[in-house]
Amino acid sequence: MTLLDDIAACRLCQAHFDHIPSPVIQGSKKAKILIAGQAPSLTVHKTGKPFNDASGKKLRSWLGVTELQFYDPALFAIVPMAFCYPGRGKSGDKAPPKLCAKTWRETVLSEFNHIQLTVLIGQYAQAYHLDSFTNVTDTVRQWQSYMPTQIPIPHPSPRNHHWLKLNPWFEINAIPALKSRVSDILMS
Repeated sequence: MTLLDDIAACRLCQAHFDHIPSPVIQGSKKAKILIAGQAPSLTVHKTGKPFNDASGKKLRSWLGVTELQFYDPALFAIVPMAFCYPGRGKSGDKAPPKLCAKTWRETVLSEFNHIQLTVLIGQYAQAYHLDSFTNVTDTVRQWQSYMPTQIPIPHPSPRNHHWLKLNPWFEINAIPALKSRVSDILMS
């Protein structure tokens, strides 16, 4: 049994959910880009395919990649902070349970030895991976200081349309740099 099989069989959080856990993760030891996300959406939970929703469509656009490229585990490792849909909260999905990252994250990340870029999506991934994290806006505003090995980005959810409208610099400046870096990595 492989590590990804062990994760697929994980039920550690079952008592915390109103649904049966269904861990979602993608990757191989050859992966070049790590997508460090938050937790699967309800759509992803139902399909078992990471970022198989509106957020994924926006993310692939920001990365400048096709679905075929994005779902190639030799190119992209998709490792959220929690592998299961956390359920619905008052203003969106609940936060990813910390137990998942505490149990699995270091072991999973140690499997990926060829990562050239880590895309840190949203506050949970940024807080975990960056010692300097304060909040999403301030952290993303400093995106250049993390390149070429990391880039913090806001969550590509349609719920963040307002944030993108208030921060046009992100799509004007950071997205072209992100696309260029991803393109360089995929061509290498």
